[in-house]
Amino acid sequence: MSFEQEWAQQKQATAGVSSPQMRLNQLPADQGGSPAPGAGAGYGVLAIAPPEKKKAANTIENVLQPGTTKAADAADEPTKSAVKAFSGWDTAAGLSKAHTHWDDQVKRLMARLNSEKTGLRGASTLLSGTDQLTGSSFQPVQSKVTGLH
Repeated sequence: MSFEQEWAQQKQATAGVSSPQMRLNQLPADQGGSPAPGAGAGYGVLAIAPPEKKKAANTIENVLQPGTTKAADAADEPTKSAVKAFSGWDTAAGLSKAHTHWDDQVKRLMARLNSEKTGLRGASTLLSGTDQLTGSSFQPVQSKVTGLH
């Protein structure tokens, strides 16, 4: 089948169908199955949740990062003791190498947690700031419209 034939079939198949529109994903339905507030006619609304982002960032900072550090530190002394106990054996070298790898993985995890925390806080601030900036740009228009009534 030639390109022209395929194109003709596509045009026939989509005849009478409205042109495509861009839309955001819808907000999730509530427990009752009804559309979420602000979602109407099948079109979603960009929704941000600064309190939830702040809570997640705080959990990373106050629970996950200290817990990870504590777990990493807890492995240090026993591993050092085991390396000393197996001194002269290949086991000591293996344990030392494994502990170095462990430390590297902990550093990577801590960096990832820090990145996620920063991202959560930054996204919340960025989206809220953009919302406020956009709203303030409508102030001159609103004052003109209100002055007419």
